Amino acid sequence: MSKLKITKIEVHEFTFEMSDVGKDYNGFNLVYKKGSNQKGTTYITKVFTNDGVTGEYVGGDSPSFAQFNMFADYLIGKDPTQRELIYNDIKRAMRKFDKMGMGSIDICLWDLAGKMYECSISEMLGGWRTELPCYASTMHGDRNGGLDSPQAYAEFAVQCKELGYKGFKIHGWGDYKLEEEIATVKAVRQAVGPEMDLMLDPACEINTWLEAVKLGKACDEAGFLWLEDPYKDTGISMHGHKKLREIIKTPLLQTEHIRGLEQHVDFIASGATDIVRVDPDYDCGFTGAMKIASAAEGFGLDVEIHSPGPAQRQMMAAIRNTNYYEMALVHPDTPEIGRSNNIYADDYKDSLDVIDKNGNVGVSKKPGLGVQYNWDFIMKNRTGGRVYGR
Repeated sequence: MSKLKITKIEVHEFTFEMSDVGKDYNGFNLVYKKGSNQKGTTYITKVFTNDGVTGEYVGGDSPSFAQFNMFADYLIGKDPTQRELIYNDIKRAMRKFDKMGMGSIDICLWDLAGKMYECSISEMLGGWRTELPCYASTMHGDRNGGLDSPQAYAEFAVQCKELGYKGFKIHGWGDYKLEEEIATVKAVRQAVGPEMDLMLDPACEINTWLEAVKLGKACDEAGFLWLEDPYKDTGISMHGHKKLREIIKTPLLQTEHIRGLEQHVDFIASGATDIVRVDPDYDCGFTGAMKIASAAEGFGLDVEIHSPGPAQRQMMAAIRNTNYYEMALVHPDTPEIGRSNNIYADDYKDSLDVIDKNGNVGVSKKPGLGVQYNWDFIMKNRTGGRVYGR
């Protein structure tokens, strides 16, 4: 039997449409805007081997693809099952960069292994969960008749509670007014009562640390489960968040915007976060992200996985110290934002109404990531890419 080798890797850039979606005041945040369509761009990576087994993953962006281009040729001829060796070689090679380019390829290699061994990634990771509790994670606030007031957020939170969600996370306004953010915190809690878990993620929009203190104290009074990335340090100041933790009671959730195992551990050890954010796409694939989850467990902390997707479901199914699957980004008037209507050829879906009556989503037991991609749609909307190997 010949040794298994990677013979070719394809990366395809493609676009997808998002209906009733626009951009906010500075063009960065996606917001509701009736009649407006936004074109999103993403990538699919596919790994080929000499025995015919392949691995596939949709994810990443142009910076991560640029990084991947720097080390892709290294992978040709390598044994795709040696994921730990590949992780460490590339990690060293990318030491001057944030290593975002490692995520998609590592996930592909895990998908390939699952198909080769005929088991899901969750099973390979030792997973046992078959259902994952979800929280509704909103789009940013708009000024277009959608999530445009504290009352609108409160009404949407009630809607999500009635659908079965046990948690609700607010993404506020880009052009925020602090009193409006605080009013939203209070209005949502009053509307849903004490039993629903509530979270606040300003996504680093709040201008000053003192404003973050005021907002954090409002979360304290409303009994919020966590406060995430509150102010414009961009989520990376260990000192600033350690000081914030000393003043407010609401647990902080940080580390979405730092990369890799060591930086996460430094953030934890400094006392700068209560809950650890991790993402297999951002944090060097399953190989890197599971190291972070285990490190957090060693410190006695929980990890919360960023964003929805097949990789996130497979990973969460194998982690004890985690609580919620993030159903993002949802909105009362655009219940399914993103690409899942088009890029999947099977019944996989992330949307507001995909949960069951208990507020859960399932985990595929099919090999690898457990999804089939709609290659006809992907290639019809292809805008670029590259092939490595033969």
